Amino acid sequence: MAFEAPVAEILFSMREIAGLDEAILGDVGFETVEMILAEAGRFAEAELAPLNRVGDRQGVVFADGAVTTAPGWKQAFARFAAAGWSGVSASERWGGQDLPVMVEMAIQELWNAGSAAFATGPMLSAGAILALEAHASDDLKQTCLPKLAAGTWTATMNLTEPQAGSDLGALTTRAERAEDGSYRITGQKIFISYGEHDLAENIVHLVLARLPDAPVGTRGISMFVVPKFLADEGGGLGARNAVAAAGVEHKLGLHGSPTCTMVYDGAVGYLVGEEHRGLACMFTMMNVTRLSVGIQAVGVAERATQEALAYARERRQGRAPGHTGEGMSRLIEHPDVQSMLLRMTSVTAASRAICYTCAHAIDMSRRGSDADRTFWAERAALLTPIAKAFASDAGIEVASLGIQVHGGAGYIEETGAAQLLRDVRVFAIYEGTNGIQAIDLVSRKLPLSEGGAVSRLLDDLSGTISDLNEARRDDLGRMSVHLATALAGLRAVTDHVMTLTRDGRHNESLAGATSYLRLFGLVLGAGLLAKGALAKGSTVYNDRMVAVARYFAETILGEATGLRRAAMAGTTGLGADAAAVFSHGPVTNDKGEGNKR
Repeated sequence: MAFEAPVAEILFSMREIAGLDEAILGDVGFETVEMILAEAGRFAEAELAPLNRVGDRQGVVFADGAVTTAPGWKQAFARFAAAGWSGVSASERWGGQDLPVMVEMAIQELWNAGSAAFATGPMLSAGAILALEAHASDDLKQTCLPKLAAGTWTATMNLTEPQAGSDLGALTTRAERAEDGSYRITGQKIFISYGEHDLAENIVHLVLARLPDAPVGTRGISMFVVPKFLADEGGGLGARNAVAAAGVEHKLGLHGSPTCTMVYDGAVGYLVGEEHRGLACMFTMMNVTRLSVGIQAVGVAERATQEALAYARERRQGRAPGHTGEGMSRLIEHPDVQSMLLRMTSVTAASRAICYTCAHAIDMSRRGSDADRTFWAERAALLTPIAKAFASDAGIEVASLGIQVHGGAGYIEETGAAQLLRDVRVFAIYEGTNGIQAIDLVSRKLPLSEGGAVSRLLDDLSGTISDLNEARRDDLGRMSVHLATALAGLRAVTDHVMTLTRDGRHNESLAGATSYLRLFGLVLGAGLLAKGALAKGSTVYNDRMVAVARYFAETILGEATGLRRAAMAGTTGLGADAAAVFSHGPVTNDKGEGNKR
């Protein structure tokens, strides 16, 4: 089926749920945002969506250190750059559009729904632009930012090494000072998305490395820009730098996105920020990129939902209850299929709402009043791991359900449903696994301001419950009752985890962290959808939102009870349970032989 950009739903989520307003937009009004998203939607439909299967089937070709992308990709990227999409969030000083993060995320959702493999490259460039604007020297900004904003150059982030994945303190890539003020970078990086390709004339790698006198651990990491081609005195392309791709990975999904092993052999690099403080610079990029990963999942979930719905409307199978007349029923008439489609739709909507709400907090921390910026920065920090983990887990679930709706046809590559599940699976892994997001939530973000950020967010959800009760609308059903019950559970677990953290009982708090994050996401998602359901009377109101919010609250939110129990039990019983399970090898008989069937 042809992908249809859900611009109206995106705009509704941005305005009525996340809170996009004129104060954030500045000189860019709502009408302009609508036109931008409509144009982004057309580009996703016409240019990117047709490339999705091509990229999956053709993949990339690696030969003699060079990567050739799938047929049509280079031409599409040229049109992408010419249309100005590479610089949507870059400052106008560098030729960008200086749009709010929420608008950028909405555009990224459309790109990812069109082709997640294609969208991964521009997503990384957008994050690099942010990091360089915040930390690079003026000379480095002048060299890189106009090219990145124009799409003439692209960017990568180089963190992972064979022995240093999530533990960045173990990285060994070396940096040595040169007499001219630059540095020489030597080492190997793995799993580098778009580390080599033929889409742009140059690639700038943001690389983490250690200087000879660096402290041990993460405090001794510095960040460098290492370009594929050095810039000459006029700003054009000069000599080839001593960095090259040694190979590409053969992956489960995202076949159109080259994932490279990069080798640095004394390559010229330029320091970003201060020596030994590179991790802070990289996290400027990573924090927004983590939100972008959540948005990637939303885009794929939207695509999976559309394709499953279209198939269910056309495919006939069996006779649904109440079916009369000749012939078989359409799949969409069967209650079980309706349930799957409703779950896909509502989980996608909740994930979208959480991600845009996180983006709004980031925007307010940068563009809001000075007095409120600390509050919004704390909220953005709290929401980021939830947005990344909840949305990516949801994307996997939705894509899997999409296969189920298709039945046997979904397991066949011809329909494209399988590709969506293969593509979305990595979003729970890269940019910090979802387990790490849970650790971040309970270890760092939850104690932020001694719980002030989380308590204020929970109070906002209480306000939504009050609004539901005051509305006295029959169409809202029992949303307020279900949300109140789930919120009480979330408060109880939050207090418990914070107590464990304050007491230094970190193993216990971390054991239930994943269940806690999932619980938080469910309750937050339900509250945000309820907020959308209350927007009746708005010019962009959609009755569909009430149905989606009710389904989420009356069915999916019921899982909060089990998650509360798992989060509380996980914090107290994991150690003993793990010892009992993992301390033994395979079960054997009295002769020392493994059990046989």
